[in-house]
Amino acid sequence: MITRLFGPTKRTLESLSEQEILALAISAEEDDGRIYLAYANGVRDTFPHTASMLDAMAKEENEHRRRLIDMHVKRFGDNIPLVRREYIRDFPKRKPDWLVARMPIETVRANVKAMEEAAHRFYLEAAARATDASTRKLLGDLALAEKGHENKARLFEESEEGKAAFSEEAHAERRQFILTYVQPGLAGLMDGSVSTLAPIFAAAFATQDTWQTFLVGLSASVGAGISMGFTEAAHDDGKISGRGSPVKRGFASGIMTAIGGLGHALPYLIPHFGLATGIAVAIVFVELWTIAFIQNRYMDTPFWRAATQVVLGGSLVFACGVLIGNA
Repeated sequence: MITRLFGPTKRTLESLSEQEILALAISAEEDDGRIYLAYANGVRDTFPHTASMLDAMAKEENEHRRRLIDMHVKRFGDNIPLVRREYIRDFPKRKPDWLVARMPIETVRANVKAMEEAAHRFYLEAAARATDASTRKLLGDLALAEKGHENKARLFEESEEGKAAFSEEAHAERRQFILTYVQPGLAGLMDGSVSTLAPIFAAAFATQDTWQTFLVGLSASVGAGISMGFTEAAHDDGKISGRGSPVKRGFASGIMTAIGGLGHALPYLIPHFGLATGIAVAIVFVELWTIAFIQNRYMDTPFWRAATQVVLGGSLVFACGVLIGNA
């Protein structure tokens, strides 16, 4: 009954026989090799240097697996028990291949380092428990090999070649981030902030009714967000342009468009017209300067030129809304 409720109890490393330790090491090397290849395939197009390093590590893991199998066959025969890391208590888990293929490059490198450290500790512990001299030597050699991976990666990162390679990859990652998230998000924020100024403030000054103004702003913002999101996602699949997932770009553009409009629509939930309008105008000012900052920060547009363009355009649209609302 207890087993049914809580599942089978995991075993400790100390409870494993030497045959089971070898079987666990074989399955762990197989898993790690597959994960390295999944990482490599996920970053190959954008980060070729890291992909090459991961390919080499996967090849070494395959060699470790071969040596472990040879040892198992020599000592225990061809029948290898099925012992996997998820059966062992406190053994580091690994995510399946399909979850690791599209991680940020820094996450990939951090995970690889953690995998090597965990493998090094496992082999040290396993070697300490082995009584057969040849098995103990093999496990100790593999512990040194796993530590060597980490040292090689560190030395490569510190070398001039490594610094140049990672700098190039960091630039590529930043460029991809800008193309996939910043550029469509910025376009959405500009559209949402500027295009909704006229209808919101026209409704505000025409009706002097904060609730009606809020409804106009809400509908304009949400409608513009949906329209921009679908337009961004539909007009470019990203395969030729290299701008990344159309779904991600669509969400970035749509959400930022809605936020841009809702920023100066939400103050009209305040029932006092003068106070709501004053807060809305202040928020518009913040929105326009935020757009100028993002253009300067990510698009390399000179700040004062970006500010002049955005503030001038926003001011003209705002003035149109006020004039129409007072007509």
